[in-house]
Amino acid sequence: MIQPLAYIHPQAKIADNVVIEPFAVIHKDVEIGEGTWIGSNVVIMDGARIGKNCRVFPGSVISGVPQDLKFAGEVTTAEIGDNTTIRECVTINRGTKDKWKTVIGSNCLIQAYSHIAHDCEVGDHCIFSNSTTLAGHITIGDYVVLAGLVAIHQFVKVGSHAFVTGGSLVRKDVPPYVKAAREPLSYAGINSVGLRRRGFSSEQINEIQEIYRVLFVKHNNVSKALDMIEAEFAPTEIRDEILEFIRNSNRGVMKGFGSGS
Repeated sequence: MIQPLAYIHPQAKIADNVVIEPFAVIHKDVEIGEGTWIGSNVVIMDGARIGKNCRVFPGSVISGVPQDLKFAGEVTTAEIGDNTTIRECVTINRGTKDKWKTVIGSNCLIQAYSHIAHDCEVGDHCIFSNSTTLAGHITIGDYVVLAGLVAIHQFVKVGSHAFVTGGSLVRKDVPPYVKAAREPLSYAGINSVGLRRRGFSSEQINEIQEIYRVLFVKHNNVSKALDMIEAEFAPTEIRDEILEFIRNSNRGVMKGFGSGS
């Protein structure tokens, strides 16, 4: 299923049933899983590890050298899970010696003209809309949706099930389960639509909403809000995930509702 006008390095590891269209270029240190489709004019460079049943659309460059002046040619990777779709002209850089790899999870959709820089870690079932830009060292949880033209500062973390509205500049961490909007980026409620679609119960959604009401709506400072949440809410997986995320935030979390800059 490899077209004669494609170039495949003889040492690249290509599994069964992979389709590689004309004018694609596959470098030496590359592994591609079963059933994956590689479109025309795709360049897959050394260090790429692409899973099963992925789709990489024309013009994309996977595992490009990091755009980091400190990079000195270390052997690193860019790893993409199964069933992930990479649309036109997406660029994904491989890692540096910080983490040694860039990771994109399974069942993700990365839409056209998006960029994922070195040492990023993206979870499963994520959707990045057109022209989303991730700087280096960013961590994205599972089921995160980033709308078009979102730009995220290096070292930022976005928690699982979060939604960031289009055109946002993300300079601070975005906790799990929330919607983020406005400038500067701030809390805009919880991602209740997404949570219902993924099977969260009304009780769980209400718990999330009440926790973030303490943190973001009642204008408590962060340390006081965390103490109140721990004291007033029974231990659950959701409560503990939120507390752990905020306590481990190195950049600090985004602003609360109506708190301004």
